[in-house]
Amino acid sequence: MKLVNKQIEKDGSGWVELIPEDEEDMWHVYNLISEGDQVRAKTDRKVHSTSNTGTTTSYRVQLALTILVKRTMFSAAASTETTGDQSTHRAVMGITGQVTEANDYVRIGAYHTLELERGRKFRLTKATGWDSIALERISESTRPGRGAEIGAVVCGEGTAAICLLSEHMTVVRQRIDVPVPRKRSGTSSHDKAMASFLSTVYASILRLIPFDTLKVVVIASPGFTKDTLYDYIFQQATETNNKPLLGARSKFLRVHSNTPHVHSLVEALRDPGVAKMLQGAKFAKEGLALDKFHKMLSTDELRAWYGPKHVALAVDRGAVGTLLISDDLFRAADPEKRNRYVQMVDEVRARGGEAVIFSSMHETGIQLNLLTGIAAILTYPLDIEVVEMEEREEAERLEREAAEAASGGTTPAASGSTTPFRSDGI
Repeated sequence: MKLVNKQIEKDGSGWVELIPEDEEDMWHVYNLISEGDQVRAKTDRKVHSTSNTGTTTSYRVQLALTILVKRTMFSAAASTETTGDQSTHRAVMGITGQVTEANDYVRIGAYHTLELERGRKFRLTKATGWDSIALERISESTRPGRGAEIGAVVCGEGTAAICLLSEHMTVVRQRIDVPVPRKRSGTSSHDKAMASFLSTVYASILRLIPFDTLKVVVIASPGFTKDTLYDYIFQQATETNNKPLLGARSKFLRVHSNTPHVHSLVEALRDPGVAKMLQGAKFAKEGLALDKFHKMLSTDELRAWYGPKHVALAVDRGAVGTLLISDDLFRAADPEKRNRYVQMVDEVRARGGEAVIFSSMHETGIQLNLLTGIAAILTYPLDIEVVEMEEREEAERLEREAAEAASGGTTPAASGSTTPFRSDGI
């Protein structure tokens, strides 16, 4: 993403001007813009004019509008291409809201929908100021050299999905489905179909995977298809003297997956060989954190909490070593709820803990969303039932003190009382 201009004050107020340059940038834009923000961009609008004779004509004009965001919509780039289907869909974000600055064609308060897409500049002003999560996303999305890190082919006999994984997105570039009959003695139909399948996958890899710039290319399958495909790729590369592909051979890794489907990528990327080559990659970091949480949940459940209310209690007690949180939660329509999640991240980091923000466009983020979108690995065991009981007792004590104060009574200091913790849910 290109940062055109920025004016952010110390109190968090201000604006940025950005130009999204690829599909992942559009995902960043979707995560940056919230209800209540103001967005200014060029657009076109249909206007009507009436002549002196009473004739009404309509035409479209191009103009720059500033709107107060009421609703957002994100349409990802087409990611379900099948063999022979070359889709040209691109990621687009629609923003519906009310116009805040009048001009010759549109009155203040009128509703309009802006469409943001690659190459279109816009200015964003945050309603509640620029918090740490929004600033972090600006920094990540405008960092030079950012792009796809992992190529992957998840396959089975006759089926394959060719994917590119960047820091925040898993994009299925093409799905391939070639009918392959079962192998029977005395017939060559299976071998012919497999040859056609391998040839199709090979051609797609050459066209869609920039193996020279990727850290690793994973070939994953349940059985031996990964080995067959790997051998075919480099046999063809040798026969055609494809030096770039032969030079990238060390980046290709064959790993086992339980299914030939994209969701098996999470499992495939846990392979030690892959993890070693992906040290520091965001997707790998998310996968390791989620794997660690699941292991903790099965071996020491008092140190593995999930759900907004329970994780908030653990954060209040300073017990969180690693916070796992989905970027979905930062898109909450309620600003108070959204800010509370931001504060949880800030508090964990301030106390020396780690906060891993999962992208809901990765399989790891999808899995975390099934666990409410937030989880925590604690530094020491805490019993949820005991903590909730303490919270109830503390709330009751505060209610009694408030009632006594309202009636003019005095409340003696409670000996051994604990510091109050927040008991409300999110």
